[in-house]
Amino acid sequence: MRGRLRVAVLAGGRSSEHEISLASARSVLDALDPERYETTTIEIGRHGRWELAAGGARALPGSDPTGPTATAETLPVVADSPPAAVLGQIDVVMPILHGPFGEDGTVQGLLELAGVPYIGAGVAASALCMDKDLFKAVLRDRGIPVAQNVTLREGDPPGHPFPYPVFVKPARLGSSIGMTKVHGEDELAAAVGLARRHDDKVLIEEFVPGTEVECGVLGNRDPVASVVGEIVAHAEWYDYSAKYDEGGMDLVIPARIPPEADARVRSLAVDSFVATECEGMARIDFFVRPDGEVVVNEINTIPGFTATSVYAKLFEASGIPYAELLDRLIELALERHERRSGLEF
Repeated sequence: MRGRLRVAVLAGGRSSEHEISLASARSVLDALDPERYETTTIEIGRHGRWELAAGGARALPGSDPTGPTATAETLPVVADSPPAAVLGQIDVVMPILHGPFGEDGTVQGLLELAGVPYIGAGVAASALCMDKDLFKAVLRDRGIPVAQNVTLREGDPPGHPFPYPVFVKPARLGSSIGMTKVHGEDELAAAVGLARRHDDKVLIEEFVPGTEVECGVLGNRDPVASVVGEIVAHAEWYDYSAKYDEGGMDLVIPARIPPEADARVRSLAVDSFVATECEGMARIDFFVRPDGEVVVNEINTIPGFTATSVYAKLFEASGIPYAELLDRLIELALERHERRSGLEF
């Protein structure tokens, strides 16, 4: 009989979503059954430094400032450093990281090189879904409707053909960081300047009126969609504060949309998941226009992962509670690794 699985939880990371990642990781650590899993926690600092919890502790290294920790050099990880040693001794990695240097294929590539199973999307899918410009191009090619946009690269003057308001955002970031709702021409240059502080590729997107909804997807070869939830932001739009501040938004489950739109959202969620070659998990965000047309906004391959995050709540409402959701993700990671280990490279 197999003993406890050795699970390494990666948290923090170098992106602006560092603190969000830590909150997600704490919830994951609290929910993993100690009878089934032996956990090791690794926090990646904002400057790339890897820090291990002493003795395989279930708490995050930085959560107890008085506790001892073991530290390693910044990446690239040398062969005799503690993180490399840990990765060679565990059964599955849970990269609970958001944004660049964690959700964009970089950490996934490291884990592929190490030959370690990990939850969530692979290298290509992670990189694709992080880049909203490329992601939309792939979905358009598959006939999946997305919001219209123009892409500004370094040196491009700000400009677009859309009526105001529009949204300006970094192409490769999440949690609405660096994003602005622009109401007129006089606000555009400042909004583009803010987005360019975070990325040298910037999107200007059309404003899509209607209802903002989200749907979770779970699986590898045969993914399933969750119930659909409706986002009600207590602000002009669903910005960082609305996402993460207490009382910043309400999640209405099921979403208050027509049955035809609900079915369309769930179908497009799975179609988008497959088109981008995601595996394990993803949360797909949509707009439902007043006429019922459904438009894909973006895919999050590592969505917020606290027990009260949208992804967890959607699957809880679908009959899969948080702890079971984590179990399934670990099983999916092991299944993919076993399947791919038989390939010849």
